[in-house]
Amino acid sequence: MKKKALGRGLGALIPEVERAEAPPNEIDIDRISPNPNQPRLLFDEERLEELAASIRENGVLQPVLVRPFGRNFQLIAGERRLAAAQRAGLLKIPAVVREVPDERLLELALVENIQREQLNPIEEAQAYQNLIEETGHTQEQVAARLGKDRSTIANAIRLLKLPPAVSLLVSEGKLSPGHARALLSADLSPAEMKRMAGVILDKGWSVRETERWAKRKDKAPALPRIKDPNEAAAEDRLRLALGTRVEIVRKSKDSGEIRVHYYGREELMRLFALLEDTQNSTEHNHGIQTGKIGR
Repeated sequence: MKKKALGRGLGALIPEVERAEAPPNEIDIDRISPNPNQPRLLFDEERLEELAASIRENGVLQPVLVRPFGRNFQLIAGERRLAAAQRAGLLKIPAVVREVPDERLLELALVENIQREQLNPIEEAQAYQNLIEETGHTQEQVAARLGKDRSTIANAIRLLKLPPAVSLLVSEGKLSPGHARALLSADLSPAEMKRMAGVILDKGWSVRETERWAKRKDKAPALPRIKDPNEAAAEDRLRLALGTRVEIVRKSKDSGEIRVHYYGREELMRLFALLEDTQNSTEHNHGIQTGKIGR
């Protein structure tokens, strides 16, 4: 098992850059240009506003990381702090200035964001892929560089194969990476994958339930089926009799379930009383027919 390096500072991962660190400086915000390779793509507006409010009250407690860029500076890491400081109306921001070559820019930004857990799974996956493409490193080399297992990098990059609609659900935290990887393993078309993502959310499937579904050869139960006309008619009669939604679910040729839905405790008690009265009435009539009543 590879020993994790995260949590010990950037120098633990990239020591040759750590030696170039200088004390924080107060730098004019308008002299800092964005990092074109910034791995973070989305901001949570509510959390950004909370950070801005905190900065108005307490200032910027953690300096951003920049590098010299002409007569100004280019941001390496700390884009949320910079955006929040701008929103808070600050003119200057504490910054650590480092000499960082172009080929290290994305790597430093990625490490800083991973350490702060600021990237959503899709952003992290894209950052890994960009790092591989820009540096020519293998997945193993990137994993070693970032203090992660190679399988972590590989599993993350797999998420880039998701269709846009499903990728957005993962970015927004509505669908977990585990659910998404299970969908990818099912060999679905983009349209089918989008539909199944909706099924997962509607039914509240766990990752394990999704994996079990993906491994099954016949996934027909997840698809809408044509209701037997006799079953549909029976459902309608029961619905009218009970005053609520009723489903007949066939499990096999000779077995199944009748599902009676209720929407609140009062309705549950009503249905219970109704079914109990029906049972008592049936038993009473059966007693009359067999001559057991009145003796």
